[in-house]
Amino acid sequence: MGAVLSACCPSNTPTGTIEKDFSVAGPWAVTYTPSMLCCDSENKAIDVFYPTLLGQNGFSHPVLTWGNGSFGTPDRYRYFLEHLASWGFVVVATRDEMTGSGKTMLDALDQLRIDERRPASVFHNKLALNRLGSLGHSQGAGGALNALIDSTQPILTVIPIELPAHAWCLANLPTCADASKLRSGSVFFVDGSADVVISPPVQDPSVPGQESIAGYYAAVPAGIDKLKGTLLRADHNDIQGRPGCTGVPVACCVGVNGYLGYITAWLMDRLQGDVAAHAAFLQGSGEMFSETTNWEYVGSNIH
Repeated sequence: MGAVLSACCPSNTPTGTIEKDFSVAGPWAVTYTPSMLCCDSENKAIDVFYPTLLGQNGFSHPVLTWGNGSFGTPDRYRYFLEHLASWGFVVVATRDEMTGSGKTMLDALDQLRIDERRPASVFHNKLALNRLGSLGHSQGAGGALNALIDSTQPILTVIPIELPAHAWCLANLPTCADASKLRSGSVFFVDGSADVVISPPVQDPSVPGQESIAGYYAAVPAGIDKLKGTLLRADHNDIQGRPGCTGVPVACCVGVNGYLGYITAWLMDRLQGDVAAHAAFLQGSGEMFSETTNWEYVGSNIH
């Protein structure tokens, strides 16, 4: 079904200079090692995506923790996560299929810290453990938010991708991510325009609460850097593209390419201090606001 849908959806080929720059693979060759670390609090192994030549030229790698969507595993997101690793990030990804609480995502960071202390570890003295980020898809998007809210670790930014409206998680209240509880860091909400059932971009003004990306964005407390954007033509599972929708059984229209550029740029800005990337997100004047071919409902308080 995914392959059929992709044939009838226009592509999300990047059009802006910054988006183009970060949509291509970065300068680092990548290694993906399934079940490299053991284990989280649910006894699930942890996959790791990382630059093959860790620490080259003295570089210290920021670390990301990834949350899978419901019943998903990291291999479903391999193209996307390898792309992030190619830009110098080490990505730990629990194989937990229910990441909504964020607990196993934090466990993955803990296990990496433990491994990094071993002199024989490939990560030893090569990580920037004071520059962490969390991101995830669907239920894992809520987990990414919860990880930042609950963590005592230096998680500096979070990217919830296709974050379900609160109505979807009321049967399991502990996993409901509440953006109003953010007290530190920064957040970039991303959804697809075709994902109106699970992660709608907007909600009727008469509907209270966090029932859309706009609702979550509005709930973020003052003083927290925030950004939101809706990727045109993307559905709930396009983030699993390889890069197209082949192999993605449902809810995929164009594949992952449209997500790569600005998500990578945001992480480069927040965790690697990339000034050029930062310019994409400036309130009102950033490149993302003018990229109306692929993006809508862009909002930012970034200066």
